[in-house]
Amino acid sequence: MDWGTDLWDQYDVIEKHTQSGLDLMEKYVKFVKERTEIEMNYAKQLRNLTKKYSPKRGSKEEQECRFTNHQSFFDILNEMNDYAGQRELVAENMMMNICIELTKYLQELKQERKMHLSEAKKAQQSLESTYKQLDSSKKRFEREWREAEKAAQYAEKTDQDINATKADVEKAKQQAHVRSHVAEECKNDYAAQLQKYNKEQSQFYFSDMPLIFNKLQDLDERRIQKLACGYVLFADIEKHVVPIIGKCLDGISRAGVSVKERNDSMAVIEQHKSGFDRPSDLEFEDYSQGINRASSDTSLGTPKGPLDLLGKNKSKPFWLFSKKSKIFTPEKTTPPVTEDFAHLPPEQRRKRLQQKIDELGKELQKEMDQSEGLGKMKDVYEKNPQMGDPACLSPQINQTAQNIERLRGELNKYESWLAEAGGRGDTLRYSTHSFDNNGAHEPYRSRNRSRNSVYVSSPDGAHSDEGTPDTSQAIYAEFDDDFEDEELAAPIGHCTALYNFPGSSEGTISMQEGEVLAVVEEDKGDGWTRVRRANGDEGYIPTSYASMTLNK
Repeated sequence: MDWGTDLWDQYDVIEKHTQSGLDLMEKYVKFVKERTEIEMNYAKQLRNLTKKYSPKRGSKEEQECRFTNHQSFFDILNEMNDYAGQRELVAENMMMNICIELTKYLQELKQERKMHLSEAKKAQQSLESTYKQLDSSKKRFEREWREAEKAAQYAEKTDQDINATKADVEKAKQQAHVRSHVAEECKNDYAAQLQKYNKEQSQFYFSDMPLIFNKLQDLDERRIQKLACGYVLFADIEKHVVPIIGKCLDGISRAGVSVKERNDSMAVIEQHKSGFDRPSDLEFEDYSQGINRASSDTSLGTPKGPLDLLGKNKSKPFWLFSKKSKIFTPEKTTPPVTEDFAHLPPEQRRKRLQQKIDELGKELQKEMDQSEGLGKMKDVYEKNPQMGDPACLSPQINQTAQNIERLRGELNKYESWLAEAGGRGDTLRYSTHSFDNNGAHEPYRSRNRSRNSVYVSSPDGAHSDEGTPDTSQAIYAEFDDDFEDEELAAPIGHCTALYNFPGSSEGTISMQEGEVLAVVEEDKGDGWTRVRRANGDEGYIPTSYASMTLNK
């Protein structure tokens, strides 16, 4: 069944139906376009929302990221930002693959339909023109035949009239013969026109119009097929981002699960513990005896309590809750910052001093490594003069030596302050680097045997175990995580990569989605976890990029 055979007489119906189909496709394109606008606006609002609640650089909120509930909220904001990106991707794909494609195809269909309808009108006009010629020849034949009949009747009447002359009779018969001949020619012309019209009419109804109708049918079916593909794309584009959106939602769930209320409580203690003792009982001051109690708190050392730090009158009680009616300015309530951090409470002072010692230790280790490299380079130059002049390295070696001595001095100074503040003194030490008269550098660093003993190598090659090394020959520094000859730490769990991570930064390690790695050191609150591959490669990865499973 096809339109050309079964709908041969329904031209108007076919014209309206095909136009209705094109209107539907145009309506669907507008629908998808409005949907993309909604998606883009939604994504924009989500991005603005995450930006509004994201912590500003250096703000108090950013500093509170050490708490798991704060960090989880910021992880949720990051996941929502990624979710907004997926909504933008949906809008872009719908615009490119549906709106633009269907609009282009719709214009092609309109042009093709217009061409087919024009062909149908031309065929109709040609048939109508032939019919007019047929009708004209038919009327002429009818008219001439009547005139011929009248002429024949007149000739017969004249022939029977006794009063008519022979000339009149001959003239009448001749006239009748002429009319009869003209009528016969008109008859033949009419028959020819009729045959022509019937042939064109058969061609019109059995060939031309069915072909055009079938072309319009094919056009409409192709339109329906293209529109159906657009319907499927509408869902497939959404399905394509569902796995990634699912990962975003899983990330939000993991952020909620990763909240550790006990760890946050411990972090608050770690951050704000002052180390002060609770206030003792107030003494009875018997003014009836006329005794003026002198203040015994004349020490110039580290403040002994909160009243010393706040500069308050120690004869009055210390209140935990400040009165809102009083406004304290920083100049009045906060003592000036000092280099030894004596303005801080004891516990916070020890932490800041330890942090400063760790920083100086890192700088010192860097200078020592640089000095070692310069020494090796100088040895190479001395053995191979064509590679360079050893003397050109002397300024750098001297500068490095000065930096090492300066850092040692600062380190000893902060160590003494830490000991004064009651520090545990449990930081690990590096053995010293000695220099010969030529500036050549000889490293003498060995592994620590215990927390309080250091294996020190002397320049003359003797070795000694010293329980308490001389501060002039040993320095505090942050412990290097792994020496070359140290055994690998046992894994504490494993993790599965959720995303690809390039690992391009120093200290990181790359991973592919789905890769399983051993967890060597869990996240300390900075968002990084130390992992190890089966081949022994180690490095840090973002904690949020992997699913962690720790051994119990």
